[in-house]
Amino acid sequence: MPEPGPGEARVRVAAAGICMSDREVHDGHRAPGYVRYPVTPGHEWAGTVEAVGAGVDPGLVGRPCVAEGFRNCGTCARCREGATNLCGAGYEETGFTEAGAFADHVIVPARLLHLLADHADLRAAALIEPAAVVAAAVRAGRPRPTERVAVVGAGTLGLLAVQWLAAHSPAELAVIDPRTARAELAVGHGATRTAGPGEAMASGGRYDLVVETAGAPSTAASSCLLARRGGRVVLTGMFGPGAVGIDPVHLSMSQLEIRSVFGASSADWQAAVTAFQQGILTPGTLVTHEFPLEGYAEAVELVGSGDPTVGKVLLRPEL
Repeated sequence: MPEPGPGEARVRVAAAGICMSDREVHDGHRAPGYVRYPVTPGHEWAGTVEAVGAGVDPGLVGRPCVAEGFRNCGTCARCREGATNLCGAGYEETGFTEAGAFADHVIVPARLLHLLADHADLRAAALIEPAAVVAAAVRAGRPRPTERVAVVGAGTLGLLAVQWLAAHSPAELAVIDPRTARAELAVGHGATRTAGPGEAMASGGRYDLVVETAGAPSTAASSCLLARRGGRVVLTGMFGPGAVGIDPVHLSMSQLEIRSVFGASSADWQAAVTAFQQGILTPGTLVTHEFPLEGYAEAVELVGSGDPTVGKVLLRPEL
C-alpha cells in the first residue's frame, strides 16, 4: 500500500480511462522526454481520497475527486501567469513520468486535487481529464452564439468538444470524420450535421471556428482550409512526425487565427470540473467498455484497434 508523503494524498481509484497516449506508453512509442520507464500508466481517472500526508487538510479524506496530471512547480514565470501546462521546470505528469491510476491507488500532490460533489458519478468523472483539454480548446477558440462551428474528429475529444460547443448556441455545429458511424454518434451529443473530409472540403472555407481533435497527419492543414477568411482554428490533436504542414500562403492571405493546445492548465481543469458538475458535459455517455485491472491486456488492445464501436475504455479496479 503506497503511503502519501508530505503534501500528498492517496486516492482509491474508481475508474481510469485508456487513451492512445497510454497505448503509446504500452507499445514503447511515446516521444522521448515524455515518459519515464518503469511506470504505471493512467492519467485519466477519478476516485476518492483515502489518506493524506503531513501538511494536508485531513478533511479531504472521503471526498470524491480528480487531479491535474501535470505536476507543475507553481513558481516559474509560466506557472505564475496561469500556463501551468507549460511549466518551465520541466515535464512531469502522472501516468507518464510518475505512477498513474492503472492501479488500486494513486499518490498525487494534494494541491492538484479538484473535489467533486459527494454524489458524483466517478465512472463518468474519469473523463474529466480529456474534458479539461477540450476546455483549453474551447476557451482558446472563443465560440460565440450563431457562429458556424466545425469539429474535426469524432473520438473522445471530438465528442466532448461537441457537447461543450453545443452549449454556446452555434447556428451550425458540424462534425467531420471519415468514419461514418463515429460521426453519426456526434448528432446525439449536439451536432447539427456530419460530413466526411471530402464533402467538407468541397464546400470550401466557411466556418467561423474549427476545432481540430483528430491529430491525423493531414488534419492540421485541412482544418485551416475549412475556416473562413479571418476565422479561428484550434489544434487539439497530438501530431506525430510527418504531419502535413500548414500552407503559409493560405494562412497569410486568409488572416487566420491559429492556436494549439498542449494538455490543460489549472484554469482549464476548473472549467471542466464546473461544466461536469453543472451537467453541461455528460462524458459517461462516451464509455463503451469496462474491465477490471486484470483485463488490462484485452482493454489496451481495444484502444486503437480501429473498431468504430469502441468508444472510451475504462479500467475499474473495483470490478
